[in-house]
Amino acid sequence: MSDTTDDPDRAHAALASLATEQADPRYASIDRLGTLELARTMNEADATVPAAVARALPELAEAIDAVVARLEAGGRLRYVGAGTAGRVALMDAAECPPTFSTPPDLVKAILAGGRAAEGGAVEGTEDDADSGKAAVAAEDVGPDDVVVGIAASGRTPFVVAAVREARRRGALTVGLSCNTGTVLSREAEHAIEIPVGPEVVAGSTRLKSGTAQKFALNMISTITMVKLGRVYRNHMVDMRVLNSKLADRAVRMVSEITGADEGIAEAALDEAGNRIKTAVVMIEHGVDAKSADLALDEAGGRLARALADPRGEAGGAIA
Repeated sequence: MSDTTDDPDRAHAALASLATEQADPRYASIDRLGTLELARTMNEADATVPAAVARALPELAEAIDAVVARLEAGGRLRYVGAGTAGRVALMDAAECPPTFSTPPDLVKAILAGGRAAEGGAVEGTEDDADSGKAAVAAEDVGPDDVVVGIAASGRTPFVVAAVREARRRGALTVGLSCNTGTVLSREAEHAIEIPVGPEVVAGSTRLKSGTAQKFALNMISTITMVKLGRVYRNHMVDMRVLNSKLADRAVRMVSEITGADEGIAEAALDEAGNRIKTAVVMIEHGVDAKSADLALDEAGGRLARALADPRGEAGGAIA
């Protein structure tokens, strides 16, 4: 299924009709505004994005539950995008390993144009449907996996073809767009449409559309990780301790969760090799790192389960 035809005029008309391509008359004079007034105009436009995302929350929640089920079954999450959408996806995927200690292959972004597109535009690649299909094949996407296609227009050939191929392979597919009734929505099993309307600079979808995509991907990745047990209360207990700022954060986190003073928290973290969940279990259960790791393994890595007492109640140190 495609939204393009052999008739260039019809294809041009289809693109021109998209809300994200429209020129809003309210912004027709921005090139004559003062800096502060222009900043206020952009800020007011950006302020409409959360409401647009809110209207798509039921579809987002349904898709996230489906994503969690696939990842619990051992699947992987792949974002697919071109241009701004691809780079927003790349940023979200790149943050998962340090924030949630995910394996490097669990969450990845596939960009039209490959690595060369990570830092700048690679012209024409988003129109290459064959490359989209090939990119999914190169990742060996299968029935346990999830492919989230992201395109403000909802018609980007690279993304649509990637989602179509992923679905053919049995993967769960999600389409995230900023228009309604899109080709991407028709191709994906789960359609998430966040229409944000015309951009302040007509057609510049790195603005409101990019912000909406960032909001949505934040939810997909973060809520998925919460559901997978990589967050305890509101603490990122699977965070990798990679620098002094994160080392301080880890000490505070262990102290806040257990109620122990920071000296005890720091000592536990040192013995635990800076693994936050291990340090928490050590303090709460009064055990060494090896025993804490065993308790976490038996709990499937979920800290709440590892802290449960024999009556199934979470928390409370074992004397």
